[in-house]
Amino acid sequence: QVQLVESGGGLVQAGGSLRLSCAASGRTFSSYAMGWFRQAPGKEREFVAANSWSGRNTYYADSVKGRFTISRDNAKNTVYLRMDSLAPEDTAVYYCAAQLYGLGSLNFHEYGYWGQGTQVTVSS
Repeated sequence: QVQLVESGGGLVQAGGSLRLSCAASGRTFSSYAMGWFRQAPGKEREFVAANSWSGRNTYYADSVKGRFTISRDNAKNTVYLRMDSLAPEDTAVYYCAAQLYGLGSLNFHEYGYWGQGTQVTVSS
């Protein structure tokens, strides 16, 4: 099993940047695909970015491609989401998720482990 704890959310002006972190417990972090999802009020949870367990494959939602970067540090059991050029429509609760030996699915149903979420608010 793995437990996930997100941090790094906050309030930022449009055009600004934030870096989210997701720290994982356990000694097998490198065996997990890691994903970031977000959910805005009144909307469904949506895929943001994912990194396969091997780290060789990375995927992004079209809405964040070129602005967000997912990365992982297996030595620190941490996955990051660097968010640049933030816009008000990026406002949401951001969740990290883990999928054992996953390829980096865009489907949140395939992730078995979730963090508690961190709020990102982008003001205009």
